Amino acid sequence: MATQTRRVPYVACHPLDQLSPDEIRRAVEACKEYGDGNGVGVLRFNTVMLKEPAKKALLAFERGIGPRPERIAECILIVPSASITVEALVRLDEPAVASATPTGGPKGRGAEIKSWKILEGLQPLTSPDDNADAEAVVKSDPRIAQLLKERYGIVDVSNQLICDTWACHNAPEHLNHRRLMQGFLYLKLDGKYDNEYAHPIDMVPIVDLNLGKVVHIDMYDTPSTVNPQSVNYHPSLMDTVSEPWRDDIKPLHVVQPQGPSFSLHGAELSWQKWRMRIGFNGREGLVLHGVSYMDNGRVRPVLHRASLVEMAVPYGDPNVPYIRKCAFDVGDYGFGLCANSLELGCDCLGHIQYLDAIVNNAKGEAVVIRKAVCVHEEDAGIMWKHWDCRTNHAEVRRSRRLVVSMVSTFMNYEYALYWYFYQDGSIHFELKLTGILSTSVAPHGEDDPPFGVRVAPGVNATVHQHFFCMRLDPAVDDMDGGRDLVVSEVESVPLAPGVPSNPHGNGFKMVETELLSTTAAQRTHNFFTARFWSIKNPFSINPISKRPVSYRLLPAASPAMMSHPSSLVARRALFATKQLWVTPHADTQRYPAGEHVVQSNRCMGLAEWTKNDLSLRGTDPVLWYSFGVTHAPRVEDFPVMPVEVCGFSLKPDGFFASNPAVDLPPCRDPVSTEQLPPQHDQHLHQQPVQASAAGGSCCLLPSKL
Repeated sequence: MATQTRRVPYVACHPLDQLSPDEIRRAVEACKEYGDGNGVGVLRFNTVMLKEPAKKALLAFERGIGPRPERIAECILIVPSASITVEALVRLDEPAVASATPTGGPKGRGAEIKSWKILEGLQPLTSPDDNADAEAVVKSDPRIAQLLKERYGIVDVSNQLICDTWACHNAPEHLNHRRLMQGFLYLKLDGKYDNEYAHPIDMVPIVDLNLGKVVHIDMYDTPSTVNPQSVNYHPSLMDTVSEPWRDDIKPLHVVQPQGPSFSLHGAELSWQKWRMRIGFNGREGLVLHGVSYMDNGRVRPVLHRASLVEMAVPYGDPNVPYIRKCAFDVGDYGFGLCANSLELGCDCLGHIQYLDAIVNNAKGEAVVIRKAVCVHEEDAGIMWKHWDCRTNHAEVRRSRRLVVSMVSTFMNYEYALYWYFYQDGSIHFELKLTGILSTSVAPHGEDDPPFGVRVAPGVNATVHQHFFCMRLDPAVDDMDGGRDLVVSEVESVPLAPGVPSNPHGNGFKMVETELLSTTAAQRTHNFFTARFWSIKNPFSINPISKRPVSYRLLPAASPAMMSHPSSLVARRALFATKQLWVTPHADTQRYPAGEHVVQSNRCMGLAEWTKNDLSLRGTDPVLWYSFGVTHAPRVEDFPVMPVEVCGFSLKPDGFFASNPAVDLPPCRDPVSTEQLPPQHDQHLHQQPVQASAAGGSCCLLPSKL
């Protein structure tokens, strides 16, 4: 029973539950009927997902003092024939009267159009269907076929050409009013499982999605030589004769004979003292709602809502066409739409429970991504330990953590997202970057790539950065969702030497500065001063410290953006130019770069929300935390990349009256065994072992003191 699984059936019963397949069907039918009745034409659906209730209404419902919020489907769709984008809100609660609504909504029971808004000059995200269609357009284009034959001698376009489709950042100005995708091209030279990223070519076409045709092609003046050597990772193409599989790996199983310590009822998750609700949508993917901690029988909120809301991945090569290589993966493609179906025993180990994700395709049909979210628990090393040298007594407790995770694939790259919850009230968020480097072919005559590294003959991997932005809506010990929380900056400051208060020059202290306006709250890391940010509740006072209870936002190493402030990258990804932004809560402020970022030329989120210096007092503050990595590729990152890790932590600070994990019971793992040394060395290990007074605790050798 080393690895077990149970899938949780989907039942829509809470205002935050993702839309069911039937709800998606009804919302789409309402949109189509409205379109037919108003001569709109054929519709193409990008996302059909729950429009979450207003925070105030949701809190009132959850506290039993307000009605159940209505179910609203937010439908983002395109009318290709007219090249327009529409946002349609569809009420899913059955209308009181089964007739046409004042807004021209459809007849029938179960759904009605609440609003139909044309989004002028905006492009919605590019769905998986958009990406597949763009690749098909490239592969069927006669000019592409002719160029492949002339430049590379490739005639089997169907089987050999691969087109990685990207949203078109920094598109040619004369084309940017169109709905575009660009394609970075590769070849498969050794069958369908060949690693195409070992064979990049220099042609980069641009596709007009609404017209379904190639409208622009960039290429080197002189064709570069395609790398003929395969560099593979697929088992069927590995040379296991000259490089055999490792044979020194012995089984390591996760065994929970009594099952897991968590319970999952629908989307409601409980684990020891943690409580939360799991949400999911096509844009953000995994969303956490109502994260709270049970403290002596009292529910104490920590987070009202938390999710990854945007990314920016700029590449460092300043040459055409690579100036267009920048992805806003959440807003360009949808973290949820690109979610993987996770594999038991591979992606997740132990006793697993999964949740399916429900998204949609371009036709508006519901698509169920099986096992999109994984829930399990795992050992996390030592939680705390002390050995009393005077009594020769040791107490140690092992840490266990709850893991809620998902993985999304964007062409070449995988992003594995993990939320970790610990028994001491701490939370850690981690992103693991893996997959395959997005490579390019070396220009003719280039010996050493100036903006990256050579990973195969004639194959370059360019330096780039990954920036991630989290939307954290805290509710620290506040059943009203965090209305009066205060965010402050805390860092260590040395005292001046030689003054009466610091005669020996060793003095330093932590200094706290409250961030009370949106301008003051635009902050960067400072690891020299151990800077962190505190989210405190001035109306909840710790009984020991007499200070407001709080949670710390603890940053980890993260780079500055290398693109110049005047660059299009910096203008669009303003969130990545600072690590912390704080804004007053607004239900409409969801995505830091804007609601629709494809082919945008500026930030339509944080730049707009912070252009006036707004007060943060009593405004239910929302934190936008940005972090990331600079990826200077290595040869060892190819053909498939070992994980690169980044993230941040949230730690209680005066939230509890003492260590909340001191109540972990003494425990010794009865399955653990000792690997004895060879017989001739055993005399070195025959000292008697002193047992701890606490029978279940771990033992130590006698003190050397």
